Amino acid sequence: MVLIEAVDADLSEVAALANVAYRSAGDGASWNSETGIIAGVRTTEEALREDVAAKPKARLMLWRDEASGELLGTVWLEPKSAETWYLGLLTVRPGLQNQGKGRQLLAAAESDLRERGASRVRMTVLNVRAGLIAWYERRGYALTGEREEFPYGDERFGTPLRDDLYFVVMERAIA
Repeated sequence: MVLIEAVDADLSEVAALANVAYRSAGDGASWNSETGIIAGVRTTEEALREDVAAKPKARLMLWRDEASGELLGTVWLEPKSAETWYLGLLTVRPGLQNQGKGRQLLAAAESDLRERGASRVRMTVLNVRAGLIAWYERRGYALTGEREEFPYGDERFGTPLRDDLYFVVMERAIA
């Protein structure tokens, strides 16, 4: 699996995939959809552009079909220190899920980070997403006991449908 760094022209497509993967409901929805937890859009082209501009050392990586160029997955990689990187926006086109593609994308991202000298990966996951937390645990990530507040009132990430949300922090050594 080859990952390429996103450019500005990719951001609309990235936002569309993230919204389908994180917020769609019904037939064809992602197994890890946030339906019933958060409503509205997951991200926008403008929000992605702001994130990229605000964090120039971060890398929004894309996985595309080699033949057609179709966007199949994304992952956000952001350095927190020389050794520790944050991983977010791990997204796989819903029709390709349950085929090991998410595992492959995660492994490709971790490989990319190792090449950059990283030895640890951290991420945050909504506390109520037990299935997703378990998925990451099966890939070697562990809960750190840390938590981060959910940004209630910040509509850039959608509208929360619950009042008990926060993020759990997960971490894995990759060196």
